[in-house]
Amino acid sequence: MDTQVLIVSKGHDYAHDSFRAMFAEMSGVTATLVEQPAAQVVLKPEHIGAYDCVLFYDMSGIPGIGLLHDGADDTGLPPDDYRASIEALVNSGKGLVLLNHATVSWPLWPLWREISGSSFMLQSGELNGEILPGSGYRGGQGPHPNPTVRLVPQCAHPVLVGLEDGFEITDEIYLKTAGFERRVTPLLRGEYDFVAENFTPPPLAPPQERADWNHPPGSDLMVWAHSVRASPVVASDLGDGPTAYANPGFRRLIENALKWVASEDACVWAAGAT
Repeated sequence: MDTQVLIVSKGHDYAHDSFRAMFAEMSGVTATLVEQPAAQVVLKPEHIGAYDCVLFYDMSGIPGIGLLHDGADDTGLPPDDYRASIEALVNSGKGLVLLNHATVSWPLWPLWREISGSSFMLQSGELNGEILPGSGYRGGQGPHPNPTVRLVPQCAHPVLVGLEDGFEITDEIYLKTAGFERRVTPLLRGEYDFVAENFTPPPLAPPQERADWNHPPGSDLMVWAHSVRASPVVASDLGDGPTAYANPGFRRLIENALKWVASEDACVWAAGAT
């Protein structure tokens, strides 16, 4: 039986046709894409049981940039109903996959920061009791082209089956601090020089912060697994555009991730990791 996947999108531009084609061509995966805010209805406990896992590809809850698709009313915090639905989701053990800009959604919502596991910061601020600089990015919609990075597996893991030799990808990448690695299982590191001069300053930082921006040498961890309450999670900085969607290694990674987070083995792993 196919793995039934709910994809949640909106809030960030992407190539819809090639993105959806990636899932249509996966063996044993049936994907249903629902945009915010309609996705908030489907994510309610009474409806989400139709899906084995959820892939988040939305960029929601960002104050001050006019994204009125998420019910946050520019507060950066989700509506009470949506907060309750996500709480129920992670308490139930539903598997989650987060791609690219979804890892920086809801920067003011502590639960979402816990779900993403990332230390990406849209501007300088506090995360887990530590003041961090705004993060850099390269590629995507920025002034510099997408870099080509070789991804190197860090362990034997179901998400990495068939990818034991790693693979190259051309896509947007992020400059993050390394502290988040203490809380996650490393899956893929990128062979690239993660230093500030190779990245664009955080786009949503105030002008003076952008002008003065500096960032210590960052983490090369680009794909990781962890657990949030009862839910297994796989998160990837990668997944911004068509060159990633069409990449056979990336497609295999995402197919593996979806099937793993939906599996009984992943739920057992998450229960033991919390």
